[in-house]
Amino acid sequence: MIESVIRWSVQNRIMVLLCAVMLSIAGVWAVKQTPIDAIPDLSDVQVIVKVNYPGQSPQVVEDQVTFPLTTALMSVPGAQTVRGYSFFGDAYVYVIFDDDTDMYWARSRVLEYLSQAAPQLPEGVTPQLGPDATGVGWVYIYALENSGNKRNALDLGELRSLQDWFLKFELQSVEGVSEVASVGGMVKQYQVVVDPEKLRAYNLMPSIIEVALKRGNRATGASVIEMAEAEYMVTAENYIQQVSDIEAIPTGVLQDGLSITIGDVARVVESPLMRRGIAELNGKGETVGGIIVMRYGENAKATIDAVKDKLDSLRVSLPEGVKIVPVYDRSTLIDNAVNTLSDKLVEELVVVGLVCLVFLFHIRSSLVAIISLPIGILCAFIVMKLQGLNANIMSLGGIAIAIGAMVDGAIVVVENLHKHLKQAYDTNNTQVLDAKTRWNLVVKSTVEVGPALFFSLLIITVSFVPVFALEAQEGRLFSPLAYTKTYAMAAAAALAITLVPVLAGYFVRGKIKSEDENPITKLLVSMYKPILVKALQFPKVTLTAATLILLSAYWPLSQLGSEFMPELDEGDLMYMPTTYPSISIGKARELLQQTDKLIKTVPEVESVFGKVGRADTATDPAPLTMIETFIQLKPKSQWREGMTTEKLKQTFNQLVDFPGVTNAWVMPIKTRIDMLATGIKTPVGIKIAGPELDGIEEIGKQIEQLLPNVPHTTSVYAERVVGGRYVYLDIDRTSSARYGLNIDDVHALVGTAIGGRTITQSVEGRERYPVSLRFPQHYRDTPEALSLIPLVTPSGVHIMLGEVANVRIAQGPAGIKSENARLNGWVFIDIDDSDLGGYVDKAKTYLDENLTLPAGYSLSWAGQFAYLERAKAKLSVVIPVTLAIICLLLYLAFNRLKDVALILATLPLALVGSIWLLYGLNFNMSVAVGVGFIALAGVAVEIGVIMLVYLNQQVSDLAMSADRTGNTISSTLGPSAIGDKDVKKAIIHGATMRLRPVLMTSFSIIIGLLPVLYATGTGSEVMQRIAAPMVGGMLSALVLTLIVLPTAFYLSLGGKSKGSQ
Repeated sequence: MIESVIRWSVQNRIMVLLCAVMLSIAGVWAVKQTPIDAIPDLSDVQVIVKVNYPGQSPQVVEDQVTFPLTTALMSVPGAQTVRGYSFFGDAYVYVIFDDDTDMYWARSRVLEYLSQAAPQLPEGVTPQLGPDATGVGWVYIYALENSGNKRNALDLGELRSLQDWFLKFELQSVEGVSEVASVGGMVKQYQVVVDPEKLRAYNLMPSIIEVALKRGNRATGASVIEMAEAEYMVTAENYIQQVSDIEAIPTGVLQDGLSITIGDVARVVESPLMRRGIAELNGKGETVGGIIVMRYGENAKATIDAVKDKLDSLRVSLPEGVKIVPVYDRSTLIDNAVNTLSDKLVEELVVVGLVCLVFLFHIRSSLVAIISLPIGILCAFIVMKLQGLNANIMSLGGIAIAIGAMVDGAIVVVENLHKHLKQAYDTNNTQVLDAKTRWNLVVKSTVEVGPALFFSLLIITVSFVPVFALEAQEGRLFSPLAYTKTYAMAAAAALAITLVPVLAGYFVRGKIKSEDENPITKLLVSMYKPILVKALQFPKVTLTAATLILLSAYWPLSQLGSEFMPELDEGDLMYMPTTYPSISIGKARELLQQTDKLIKTVPEVESVFGKVGRADTATDPAPLTMIETFIQLKPKSQWREGMTTEKLKQTFNQLVDFPGVTNAWVMPIKTRIDMLATGIKTPVGIKIAGPELDGIEEIGKQIEQLLPNVPHTTSVYAERVVGGRYVYLDIDRTSSARYGLNIDDVHALVGTAIGGRTITQSVEGRERYPVSLRFPQHYRDTPEALSLIPLVTPSGVHIMLGEVANVRIAQGPAGIKSENARLNGWVFIDIDDSDLGGYVDKAKTYLDENLTLPAGYSLSWAGQFAYLERAKAKLSVVIPVTLAIICLLLYLAFNRLKDVALILATLPLALVGSIWLLYGLNFNMSVAVGVGFIALAGVAVEIGVIMLVYLNQQVSDLAMSADRTGNTISSTLGPSAIGDKDVKKAIIHGATMRLRPVLMTSFSIIIGLLPVLYATGTGSEVMQRIAAPMVGGMLSALVLTLIVLPTAFYLSLGGKSKGSQ
C-alpha cells in the first residue's frame, strides 16, 4: 500500500505540489485563526453557586443555606466533589465534575437540582449560578485612578457607581467576556436611621416603617385613555430617588389627625453599604477596580484585545481626572510565552536545515527538509483549529519536540536517494540522468525505506499514548502537547511518502557527493569504524561495559527529587499573605496599604494592586483575612543586573515583615487554578474532616506544632476555624411569651434594628441603590447597648431587649468550609525542598507515629502532591500497556521475536544520558520530565528500528550470496568459509551505511532542542524539563544505536568474542 502511494505521488507530482500549496494556505489561515493563550486551561469543569444572605453569620449561613445545597448537589450526575464555603453574608458552593463533562450540560443539571433544594432555603434567599468561566478566567484587571487635586474629584462612592453602572455594562457587551466583577470603593445606600424613642412615643413597631418603605416605592401602569384621536398611556410613578422622597413617605398612622411620616421618626442619610472587599493601588489609598472574567473556551488574547479597545473608546466618556490603569494584563504573558516558543521553532528550523546541509553537502537536498518541515507544522495547526485546541506553550511545545523526529522521514528518503543517484552516476559514468531514470530512482529509493519509516513513525506516535491517558490537571496540561506532537508526526509520515519524494525528485540533482567525498562524514566514519570493529571483536566486554554504564544511572536517579510540575514564571507575581483571623475591615485596609506601599518601593515593580476580601463575583470566595496583591513587574530588560524572580521574592520577603502575617509569593494563574481545584494555595496541604469544628481546630494546632520537626518544612499554618468573635443573643422563650412576643418578632427586630436589613431599592435613571432600615449606632455598638434597645410589644408595653434575651460574647467560626457535606479545616504547608513526593512520605510517617486522631476525624493530603500521586498511579498502569503495543508493532515490523527483544533490551541505555543530564541540571522528576522520557523512548526505538533493518538487510544479502556460491551461514556462525569474519564485515558495512542518517536525525533532535533547553523566556521552565531527557537520552541513544545494537545483533547471531575464536 505504501509503495502504491509513493508511486502515485511521483506520477501525479503536479497535483501533490498543488495540494501542498493549498495545505500551506489553509495552515497559514489556521495559524491566524487559532485562539492564543499562555498555558492550557488547567481548571476543572466546575459550576459555582453563589447565595447572598445579608447580615447572617457564617454558622447561620452554613446551617440554613450551604448544608442544604451541598447535600442536594452531591447527587448531580458526574459530580466528583462538592465544596461549600460559608462566610459572613455569603455562601459559595463549588460543584466539580468529571473531566469529560460538558460545561453547559453541567450547568443545566446543577440548575435542575437547585430547584429541588430551593424549598429548604430561607424565605427570600435565591441561589444564583456563577459565570460560565473557569479558574483561568481572570484575564484582565484595571483600577480607576482618581486625581485628588481636581476641584470636582470623585469620592469612592461615585467611583464605584461609575464602575457599576457605566463601565461594567459597557465591558460586559464585549465578545468573550462572561462577567465584569467590581471590587473596592463604596456602594451607596439610603439608610433610614429610626429613633426608637420616637417609635415608643408614637407606639410604633419597626415593622410598620418597613411596610411603609415597601409601599412608598411604587410605579403602576393603568392602561391607556383616548383623547383627541390619540392614545395616552396612564402611569403612576412614585420611585424613591432622593432622601426627601423617603422622608415624605407616610407610615399610615395618624396622631391627633396628622399623618406621621418616616421623616418624623427617622433620619435618612446616604451612607456606604457594608463592605466585604477593599481595593488599593500602589500604596496611595483605596480605589475601585474591575476584573474581566473570560467566558469558558474563549480566545484569551482576542478577548483582552477587545477589552482594551473598548476601554480606549470609553476614556473620553470618563469624568475629568479619572484614569483607567491596567494592573494585571495576561496578554503580556501570552505574547511572551508564544514568542518564546515561536522563536525556538524558527531556530530549530534553521538548525535542522544546517544539519542537513553539513551532512549532505548539497544545498538543494537540504531544501527538501526545510520546505517539507513547515508544511508538516502547518498541517498540525489545521487539525488543532478543527479540534478547537488553542496555541499555548504546551501545544507549540509538542511541535518543538517533534521537529527532530519529523525531519527524519525527509532525511532518510533524501539520504537513500543520494546513495542511489551516486551509484547510477558511477554506473553510467555521467552526472546527468534523463528525467524518467531519475524519477524511477526516486521511487525505488523511497520504496526501500518506506515501510521501515511507516512503522518507526507509528511507534513514535503510539509511544505518546500514556500522555493521553493522564487525567485531571496533568492531563489538561499535557494533552495539547500530545495532540500536536501526534498531528505533526502523522503529517510528517504522510509527507514522507507523498511530498518528500516529489521534492527530492526536483531538488536532488546535479553533482552528488558520495559519503567518502564529504569531509565531515568521512571523518565520522573513520572515527566510528575502528570503535565498531573493536566492539565486535570483544562483544561480551562491550555489553558488560554497557551494563555498567546503565547501572551508573542508579546513583543520580536516587538523588533526583519529585514534583508535580516546575513553577511556571508568569512574568507577574501575586502576594497572598495569611493574616490573623477575625481581622476588622479597618485593620485589613491599613495592612493592605502598608504592604502595597512597601512592595512599590522595589525598582522592578511597575504597579501594585491589592485586594482584601471578595470581589463581587462567584469566582472569588475569599474571606476578609485573605489579601491578594497583584504585582505587575517591569520587562526583565529593565531589571537590575543579576536580579531574578527568586531574588525578587527574597527582597519582598525581607521588606514586608509584619507580626502575625505569613507571607506567600505565588504565580497568579496557577494559584487561582489550584485554589479553585483543591482549595489549597500551597504546594502541600492537609484537609482535616470531622463532625466538630473545635475538634478540627485542635488537630490542626497539633499538626502545626509537629510538622516543623520534619526536615525541609518552611512554614505550617493551620486555619483557626473557630477564630471568629461572636455576640450571641440568646432569646428566652418564657420571657418572650410573658410579653406576648413570639421568637420571630424578636428576630425581626434584631435583623432590622441591629443588622440593617435592605427593604427596597431606589430607582435613579439606570442606577439602583439599596434602602435599609436601622437603629442609631449608639444603640448597637456594645453588648450593653444591645441589651438596652427599646421595643414595643403587640400589647403596647415598652420593654428592653435585655428583658427577653441574654447578650454574651463567645468564640465561633469566622468562616466554615465543607467538602462533600463534611466539615473541613485546612493546614497550609510550605517547603524549601522541591522533592514534593519525598517530603510528603516523611511527613505522613511522622504524623502517623506522633498524631492520634479521634474517632470520626480523617486527614487527606491535597495540593500539587495529590496531582503527582494520581499521575504516578495512572502512568504505572499505562506505560506497561504502551510497551506491549510497541512490542506488537516491532514484531509486525520484523516478524522475529529476537529482534524485538534486541530493541527492548538495549532501550534502557537510552535513559542513562537523560538521568545524568537531569542530575547535572538539578531538575526534579516531574510529569514534564516523564513526558520527555516518553518522547525519547519513541525516537530511540525509531532509530534503533531503522538501524536493525539495515543490519538485517546486509546479513540477508550475505546469506543470499552464500547460497549462490554453495555455502551456508550457520545459525551459530561457526568457522565456515563465510562465517564470523564475513558477518562482521556485513554488520560493519550496514552500520556505516546507517551512520549518516542516524547522526543527522540525532543531531537534528539534539541541536534542535538546545535552544529550548537553554531558553529563558516565559514557559521555558516546563519546556526545559521535556527537552532535557530527550537531549541527554539522544546522546546515550547514539551509543546504543551505533555500538551496542550492532554488537548485540552480532551476538544474537551466535558471534563469538576474540578470545574464544
